[in-house]
Amino acid sequence: MTPQDIKANYIADLYGEVLLSEQEGTAPARRTGLREYMPGLIVIGIGAAAATWFSEHYGMPVILAGLLLGLAMNFVSANPKVYAGLDLAATSGLRWGILLLGTQVTVMQIGELGPLAFAGLVAVMTVTIGAGLIGARIAGLGRYAGVLGGGATAICGASAALAIYALIGKKRLDHEYFTLTLVGVALASAIAMSTYPLIADALNFTDRQAGFLMGAAVHDVAQALGGGYSFSQEAGETATIVKLSRVALLAPVVALIGLAIGSADGKPKSLAAKLKLPWFILGFFALVAVNSLITVPTFVQQYGLIASKALLLFAVTATAMRSRLEALLDHGWQAMLPVIFATLTAFAGATFVAWAFL
Repeated sequence: MTPQDIKANYIADLYGEVLLSEQEGTAPARRTGLREYMPGLIVIGIGAAAATWFSEHYGMPVILAGLLLGLAMNFVSANPKVYAGLDLAATSGLRWGILLLGTQVTVMQIGELGPLAFAGLVAVMTVTIGAGLIGARIAGLGRYAGVLGGGATAICGASAALAIYALIGKKRLDHEYFTLTLVGVALASAIAMSTYPLIADALNFTDRQAGFLMGAAVHDVAQALGGGYSFSQEAGETATIVKLSRVALLAPVVALIGLAIGSADGKPKSLAAKLKLPWFILGFFALVAVNSLITVPTFVQQYGLIASKALLLFAVTATAMRSRLEALLDHGWQAMLPVIFATLTAFAGATFVAWAFL
């Protein structure tokens, strides 16, 4: 078997389901040891460290930096020695990163929004997902591309994209399109962080209105908070509540998406089976519940956030490294339409809710 064949069999979806050879008699996978993980993890660590440096020194969103550096380091994936480490970061790293986001959210934070603002937020998220589906249909990409682009934009950017793609799977949406979606969401979030505060000021928004706009329409958590606090302290606090409410809705929205699109293998399943969530989404629910019922020590939240951001950065960087650049180019600019449509809709919807109801 050639290295190209090995690589083709290696590339997997985010559940780690390896594409099996069409030949019969494929040997079962053996347990991978720490030594086999290390080459890939070292490469990812170098890429993530470089992304962090670029973010700190040039103001670039760290997720976007990780994506771009991962694509630039794509050549390393030609070496079979890095496969195990890249796969570990893109699967297990992803799952634990999403799970640890639960340390940052409580049910009470959602209650602080108030019923009207919360209803407006849910409406904005709903039409945003719908806009992603429309964009995908116009581009001829299929509904799974629309669900991915719209869902990632509506909820919380890259982490939501990773969770949704775990449900969709590589068999229904190729890995390269998923990478393009991550790039599009990260770029849109960076642009939004810089421009939305200026637009809010031009519209004479109050601090609460501006904070809602930033929290409801900027995809990435860090960029949403950055945009809010660049407007004012109160706007930043409001953006934090709104954005964390979107993060808290990650699990239920992913559950609804899973129910709507069905199983990745295409086999019919009962309602109970469809409602069965991945363990990391259930873990996210559990951490939110614990965080809501008891006072979690501050250091747990602080280190939980650091660990979550690091693991998601590793997952995004590994995903970019595993992507085939020639396949990315084949998709063309139309692949960005779901994210573009969803981003514009999220901005318009959040602006209207902030102007009309807050």
